[in-house]
Amino acid sequence: MRKIFLLSLFVVFFVKIQAQDRLFSQFYASPLTLNPALTGAFEGKFRVSSIYRDQWRKALEDNPYQTFSSALDLRWRMGKDKSRYKDHAAVGVMFFQDRAGAVNFSTTQISVSGAYHKALDIRNTQFMSLGFQAGIVQRNLNFGNITFEDQFNGTTGYSDPTQERLPENNYSFGDFSVGLNYAFAPKSSKFRLFVGGAMHHFQNPTVSFYHKTDNASLVPDNKLAPRYSAQLSAQVGVSDGVTFLPRAIFDSQGSSMKLDAGGNFRLSLSDYRLVSLHLGSYARPVKDYDGSYRLDAIVALVGVEFNNVLIGTSYDIHLNKTASFNRGTFELSVAYLGEYEDDLILCPKF
Repeated sequence: MRKIFLLSLFVVFFVKIQAQDRLFSQFYASPLTLNPALTGAFEGKFRVSSIYRDQWRKALEDNPYQTFSSALDLRWRMGKDKSRYKDHAAVGVMFFQDRAGAVNFSTTQISVSGAYHKALDIRNTQFMSLGFQAGIVQRNLNFGNITFEDQFNGTTGYSDPTQERLPENNYSFGDFSVGLNYAFAPKSSKFRLFVGGAMHHFQNPTVSFYHKTDNASLVPDNKLAPRYSAQLSAQVGVSDGVTFLPRAIFDSQGSSMKLDAGGNFRLSLSDYRLVSLHLGSYARPVKDYDGSYRLDAIVALVGVEFNNVLIGTSYDIHLNKTASFNRGTFELSVAYLGEYEDDLILCPKF
């Protein structure tokens, strides 16, 4: 067990983390982590959303990689009520946390975002949205779960104090993102188009437990590289009650790249109660920091819409046995849209 502790500590301290960032397979179910321009991009007055990701539980036993995010955003009409252009402004707050390993390496973030949704035509079929997000991030370690060889007391166990020079077990930094999103939703058609892009961590923050110690030179690159993200989504009416929703999101950070691409079918089960079922799948090819390309995972998605409540589940089948221990990842998302409206469509679901 001591070797596992030391290996976890080595990974946290010494492995380059320029390509390490938050990841959700149900990316559109967590819009405020995807693109700040999606703040308030929904049909309603307010939205409450949460998503939970549980990764490699069987392989890591009692210390799986767990990620959780919850958000609240609100939007309101701008300008005069009789204005033909239905512009909206929005604000949101987002909480994010992940935790991994025997040393409880955790990242906690609280962010505030704002966005403006500008109608581009008098029929309100096209919108351009600009969003900005600012937050604070804290990273922590639990040194109480680590033992070293010099702690062995010679008889009963590892109870002596260690002489290892350990850094502080937490640090924090500011984090900022900016994004754009374009939505096209013609009134007389079942077709919808959404295109967006965002830049995260554009201030290049320092991310190292050693950055305030004399041992800072042990980490050759302690800057978090900016992450550039592009999103493309559409809604295509196939027949009465059946809609196809293709999705793609591309991320580039440092020397690493990731693409999630696929789609799901939305099946209307009841027009009276607005009940729909989502079934879909995605593929995730990636480029690692060493320049190699591989297919990281295949994702299966099942979602349900019931009036203004959305519930989604997904399962990642990881294809890289070395990195994932041949285990899968489970996600659960829940969202509630308050004072639901159906006249404006600014953002895809799931």
